[in-house]
Amino acid sequence: MNPDHSDRTLAFAGILQALRLVQNSANGKPCDVDALQTTLNSILLIDADSVEAVYGGAGGVATGLRLIQTQLVGGAPKPDTELSRYLVTLLHLERKLSKRSDLMDALGEGIRRAQTQSEHFAVSHPNLLANFADTYSCTISTLKPRILVKGDPARLTDTAVANQIRALLLAAMRSAVLWRQCGGTRLGLVLGRRKLVESAGRLLAHI
Repeated sequence: MNPDHSDRTLAFAGILQALRLVQNSANGKPCDVDALQTTLNSILLIDADSVEAVYGGAGGVATGLRLIQTQLVGGAPKPDTELSRYLVTLLHLERKLSKRSDLMDALGEGIRRAQTQSEHFAVSHPNLLANFADTYSCTISTLKPRILVKGDPARLTDTAVANQIRALLLAAMRSAVLWRQCGGTRLGLVLGRRKLVESAGRLLAHI
């Protein structure tokens, strides 16, 4: 398998997995604890030696790899239209973010602050989630259009839940930036979805 294509597949799986966790958090659905830990931890691993290391191996984004298979191929089960909307908006925002060096610098500062915190707290600790959420609010959330998350209104107004959702959106953006660094493009996504699905299948077969 082309290593570069494998890397793009893993990063794209990282995006979809983070967005699925956003949906689950917003609607009070059970969250895969391992997937949650891996996704949040990927924010901190900005100096990892490889894309695989960012997610602790392909198994770390197994949920995302399976989502590639359902989101990019018509049939049953049908693609999740809400997830697709989140994805389209996120990739649009990533392009805007990449042109804002001030926001990229602020993102880096927030992540470094979180790295220091992670020496004392687990990645899903409320203190880290609050830091991630604040970093997201001060950077990505200032761009338009904003990602409007739908879900249980009572949950969306709960500070702890809102912080987790923003932290996961930050993780989704981290994977989107990584995907772009691996050569991912929106046009390539449209034209190469079959190869992406095949690559996801091969990665899943080796987990």
